[in-house]
Amino acid sequence: MTSETFEIDGLILIKPKVFEDSRGFFVETFHKTRFENLGINTSFLQDNLSKSNRGVLRGLHFQKPPFDQGKLIQVIQGSVLDIAVDIRKNSPTYGQHLSIEINSTNKWQLFIPSGFAHGFLCLEDNTIFSYKCTNLYHKESEGAIIWNDQDLNINWNFENPIISDKDKVAEKFNQFNSPF
Repeated sequence: MTSETFEIDGLILIKPKVFEDSRGFFVETFHKTRFENLGINTSFLQDNLSKSNRGVLRGLHFQKPPFDQGKLIQVIQGSVLDIAVDIRKNSPTYGQHLSIEINSTNKWQLFIPSGFAHGFLCLEDNTIFSYKCTNLYHKESEGAIIWNDQDLNINWNFENPIISDKDKVAEKFNQFNSPF
């Protein structure tokens, strides 16, 4: 396994070793000690799985403390444009985002710590997206920033994505008071 870090502190891209042969492949998707060696010293309390078609955009979501969540994301089938926005008030990269394609071919994983808004756009039909969470979901603690906020200037590179009613009315970044 190899990893990459970014200018936005805390985000870690994990590139697992893939063992392939004529039968298929094997990938170790989580190993506590190896992840700790990458700086991911956390426990995961909940696993989530979603299936979406091309053009479905989910996000930009987060949970407020004390129910905030870090996430370890991966794509089981298909591909996504994954976005993580730094919403930590005292961070030098506050309001900046990482945009990365993650798919079932590259088998990459992205660790997104607490203090980030997260979203993804499905680039293929029948995309299966998996994520481990460091805290349990708490409905009253959920928050969202509007996906197409001009101040964030995220290039989704997609016309007219399919968005939930809740995400259509999410908060604008310039009116957002970060709890982090």
